[in-house]
Amino acid sequence: MSTIEQLSEALQRGNAKEVTALVQEALDNGVTAQRILDEGLLKGMGLLGVRFKNNEVFVPEVLIAARALNKGVELLKAKLIEEGVKPIGKVIIGTVKGDLHDIGKNLVKMMMEGAGFSVIDLGVDVSDESFVEAVKTHQPDILAMSALLTTTMNQMETVINALSSAGLRDKVKVMIGGAPITQSFCEQIGADAYTPDAASAAETAKTFVS
Repeated sequence: MSTIEQLSEALQRGNAKEVTALVQEALDNGVTAQRILDEGLLKGMGLLGVRFKNNEVFVPEVLIAARALNKGVELLKAKLIEEGVKPIGKVIIGTVKGDLHDIGKNLVKMMMEGAGFSVIDLGVDVSDESFVEAVKTHQPDILAMSALLTTTMNQMETVINALSSAGLRDKVKVMIGGAPITQSFCEQIGADAYTPDAASAAETAKTFVS
């Protein structure tokens, strides 16, 4: 098995120590940072995402793998800059105002990063003004919003209306998710996509930037 294949497997097991050792080994052997990232780390995270979607692994495993991914990327950062490797797109993510839930949001963030996006996380309880300000400042490809409470889901529509008022709505794709969210709600408020889980969110996000 090649170092890159071992790296993908170590990542899926969430073994951060092994991941950093294999990244270093691949670099020492002259493998490009881009290849280590794409065929080792991101491929491993993608395969884990599929297993997560199929209920073969669960939230704790994904969180551990994401930690290992971050360790590997840290090691690669300088090399990636040197090679001029750019993220495939930029995402702003946050849980809407009045809602303090963040596990789902964090999973989506990890899957998006695992798919090669640069992600700016605004955290929880994010107001429509903060979302609009962030879109103005960072000019992302995608704005991803999460809500876990039926009482806060209407905040998503408030944010979309605020983007329209600011003349930014057509400049960004809006993705939404969370327990009470449905496809019909997505259509009703004029969002661009609803996804039921973190792995699907990353897959859909990729279609928006391809």
